[in-house]
Amino acid sequence: MSIDTVAAAQVSPEQPQPFAELGLKPDEYQQIRDILHRRPTSSELAMYSVMWSEHCSYKSSKVHLRQFGEKVPKTDALLVGIGENAGVVDIGSGWAVTFKVESHNHPSYVEPYQGAATGIGGIVRDIMSMGARPLAVMDPLRFGPADAPDTGRVLPGIVAGIGGYGNCLGLPNIGGEIVFDSSYLGNPLVNALCVGAMKHEDIHLASAKGVGNLVVLYGARTGGDGIGGVSVLASETFSEGGPTKRPSVQVGDPFMEKLLIEATLEVLRAGLVEGIQDLGGAGISCATSELASNGEGGMHVWLDRVLLRDATLSPEEILMSESQERMCAIVRPDRLPEFMERCAKWDVEAVVIGEVNASGRLTVDWHGERIVDVPPRTVAHEGPVYERPFHRPPWQDALQADTTDHLERPVTGPELRETLLVMVAAPNLASKSWVTSQYDRYVQGNTVLAQPADAGMIRIDEATGLGVAIATDCNGRFAKLDPYAGAQLALAEAYRNVAASGATPLAVTNCLNFGSPEDPEVMWQFAEATRGLADGCLLLGTPVTGGNVSFYNQTGAIAILPTPVVGVLGVIADVATRTSMAWTGAGDRIYLLGDTNDEFGGSEWANHVHGHLGGLPPRVDLDRERALAEVLVAGSTSGSFVAAHDVSDGGVAQVLVEMALRAGTGATVMVPAALEPFVFMFAESTARAVVVVSPSAAGRLVDLCGQKGVPLVEIGVVSAAPELDFADLFCVSLDDLRREHERTLPELFG
Repeated sequence: MSIDTVAAAQVSPEQPQPFAELGLKPDEYQQIRDILHRRPTSSELAMYSVMWSEHCSYKSSKVHLRQFGEKVPKTDALLVGIGENAGVVDIGSGWAVTFKVESHNHPSYVEPYQGAATGIGGIVRDIMSMGARPLAVMDPLRFGPADAPDTGRVLPGIVAGIGGYGNCLGLPNIGGEIVFDSSYLGNPLVNALCVGAMKHEDIHLASAKGVGNLVVLYGARTGGDGIGGVSVLASETFSEGGPTKRPSVQVGDPFMEKLLIEATLEVLRAGLVEGIQDLGGAGISCATSELASNGEGGMHVWLDRVLLRDATLSPEEILMSESQERMCAIVRPDRLPEFMERCAKWDVEAVVIGEVNASGRLTVDWHGERIVDVPPRTVAHEGPVYERPFHRPPWQDALQADTTDHLERPVTGPELRETLLVMVAAPNLASKSWVTSQYDRYVQGNTVLAQPADAGMIRIDEATGLGVAIATDCNGRFAKLDPYAGAQLALAEAYRNVAASGATPLAVTNCLNFGSPEDPEVMWQFAEATRGLADGCLLLGTPVTGGNVSFYNQTGAIAILPTPVVGVLGVIADVATRTSMAWTGAGDRIYLLGDTNDEFGGSEWANHVHGHLGGLPPRVDLDRERALAEVLVAGSTSGSFVAAHDVSDGGVAQVLVEMALRAGTGATVMVPAALEPFVFMFAESTARAVVVVSPSAAGRLVDLCGQKGVPLVEIGVVSAAPELDFADLFCVSLDDLRREHERTLPELFG
């Protein structure tokens, strides 16, 4: 087969090219021709198509994401912000932490095990490319109805893929979410988060600097798996019958990734690398163009030097392949022998495929023939930017007007007891131990808190106990009712979860999952959610360090619930002062912090008991959230708290059940006189937490809340009895609660 060269492109301007099949619009194809002053070669077309895809270029979201760079709170903690592979924050004592969350949604629907596994692999390499050692992962997941046949197909494979890859890497899985909703049927969300740590001096960035320096590709060989994978799949709406395009999903090899981690950290620590980039979406096309664009601006690549698993691959396929476990490093010629020696030590193959130059061009040769000659910035950073039209959906007013007031509420003690047992068994509230037991949560020995704790927590420095806590959250029903408030509610819950563990919230990452950006109503949801998150982060003082946008999450014309997943990272000076969610001693006092209101719009009670979605979500009060967090952190640091647990999905009743089951002992619960029992038990008002203190510490808690302006009310006493006794209403045994809470997922998934 003849190779399409630059010379051939110059003399055959009208040759038909399959730009539409590669996901490019006619005007985008014309834009490429205008940039090059000729038609692109087939290899250039391949590069532009994957790099200008929605997944890689953010072409529909850039105009809104700029807010995260414009509304930046004043902080000295942010060391590396948006634009790099992952954000980096200073946590003190010379330590820096990098963390990021990304999506692998569509590949995980097509091939659940490998799609989810390679999602973990990709986010781990993002962290590694910053110079950090990956320390833990998390996985916010969304599925269709728990009893749907397709959920039974994808969920076990996705869970097995996450567990299989992460466990083989030796990375603890310390948290995440599992949410079920009919909107995710046929379009599950698989978001993956990784956190890593390094010393300040070990931070590395993705740039190709130093004319004459060499471009080294190392790790696994390049194969046909993943050609047009996530970059194309994530830029296409699924049809009713499944994906309209089924390119090969990447195949992961966690053992190679483990070797790659060790080799990479060793060459970085030895000072052998001038710049580094992982190969994820868009593969070699991404790594070479981004490195060149961020560096001296010029690079030449000998593509035929790339080590292949399949010798029949064409140059276009090599450029587009998203084969896993690969990295690209910029190395000085005099350091190359040592670099290769370190790779060989770890049985990692490496080959020089290029050289940095001052040409201002990215050129690629294939067996001596020029197949690519482009300005690298036009590939990596100067693609199309769309200001998509958006408008408030005409159905939004009716949705918000459809409140929960007409829904029948339990009133009597027996009715409340039955409702509680139904709620704790709801798929969204039930125990997730069937899933989390498949993950190794404590490997490496630095896990301090893991699911079902409010936040995952790991120790960074064994000498001082310095650590970080991370939580991810999002209620898509809240975001459907009000996208602006919904994004802030996701931020507030993750912020509250981190504080409840005893850590001070510091920074944010996000994974914004939405339907098609070509739908003005979806685009309005995205614009509002982004604005809400940017405003909320500014008010709370938690900068957005980076993240991911995932569009086209819909089946036919049915979009998923808008799902702006927010991850909050906090720092704790000594993990020994953390707060558990399990109370311990009989006689300890139970307090509810924050105000409880009659707020059930988007609640789990309305959703699970009545199948209802309407009204307004709970009111957001970020000033109250900050004050509550200050109380939670101060109480933890001073050792005043026995236990703490944030209040969110399912309300106070769910919190008390989880705390009691975790502890193995019950409590006597008193409904505050000012509240109806039903509202007290199941309302999902925000800026609330349940805190347990010894009788001797109760006064300190009251004083602390008074100083911070946080309302509180005593709601119970820990008992030695194996039951929750809601005084004057009903009593329920922990055995009954545990049976209902733990049976749901095993019965559904085996």
